[in-house]
Amino acid sequence: MKNQLSAIKPLNQVVMRQTKNRVDSLVKPQGSLGALEEIVVKLSGIYGVTHPKITKKAVIVMCADHGVCAEDIASAPQIVTWIQSLNIAKGVSGVGALAKATGATVYTVDIGIAHPEKHPSLIDRRISDGSCNIATGNAMTYEQAQEAIQTGIDMVKLAVEEGHNLIATGEMGIGNTTPSTAILALLTEKSPFEITGVGANYPLEKLNHKAAIIQQSIENKKINLDDPIDIIASVGGYDIAGMTGIILGGAIYQVPVIVDGYISTVSALLASKILPNITDYIFPSHASEEKSAEMASSLLGLKPYLNLNMRLGEGSGAVLAFNLLEAACVMNNDMITFEEAGIGVV
Repeated sequence: MKNQLSAIKPLNQVVMRQTKNRVDSLVKPQGSLGALEEIVVKLSGIYGVTHPKITKKAVIVMCADHGVCAEDIASAPQIVTWIQSLNIAKGVSGVGALAKATGATVYTVDIGIAHPEKHPSLIDRRISDGSCNIATGNAMTYEQAQEAIQTGIDMVKLAVEEGHNLIATGEMGIGNTTPSTAILALLTEKSPFEITGVGANYPLEKLNHKAAIIQQSIENKKINLDDPIDIIASVGGYDIAGMTGIILGGAIYQVPVIVDGYISTVSALLASKILPNITDYIFPSHASEEKSAEMASSLLGLKPYLNLNMRLGEGSGAVLAFNLLEAACVMNNDMITFEEAGIGVV
């Protein structure tokens, strides 16, 4: 991974300036198409061309279980991870249906499901049968955390080799807001009692219990806060680590990555600790309703484009943002300039 990260190229500033000049000269008041203008300029820097085009889109869904579910921190039983992962692969879950509507490929990856079987509809990259209980020990070994990150990078490589040049992050894992919040608590030094949310409809009257389990998971552990891989190994999960790898993979293979909601954004924060300029390659999607999602986005310095009161996860919000990036490209490629129109600049 270190060699891959060291080979990452910065955005092409020359091309970005050229694209910005073109966007400013299109037949519209400067800045009147708002974020679409910023999006296409950033895309041009990633792709290195003044007229970027989205060819094929993919959402990579990392599926894994979490041992901390033994502490009664989730509203659904752990078997739902397995069942819903199969539904994602079938295209009948939230992200599956929305991905079909946007013409996107779905890669459903078993990176750590705690189930005795495996299924041919899932891409088998299982590192372990779920993470360990973070309330009583570390989630995984340091080496397993590295392997999970590398798995995400490798999945981007596969998607790019199969013609995709726009990637979205997705996840499926019952209980995964708990390790995500543990990570955010470590990164921000906030109390879990301040930032813990309900996740998938966890009862409000039990929220203090969930926060207490998160507090238990981070105290009395010698965690190197300067090492995001150690953070993942201590309190993370395979789905979170896999998405961290997806985000890093975007920079490695020079493709933009759209980040989904809360859990994906926490993965992006981890990726930014590994590679500080990773935000050059990522785009936010939607403002998740999950508590502390806004905080996580703010720490990245990114403002989500959509606000649809969503908190499903799976990558459902990220695939909705596919069309925004496509629209930005169409604006740049199909609109004419004032000079081409034969009129003065407005």
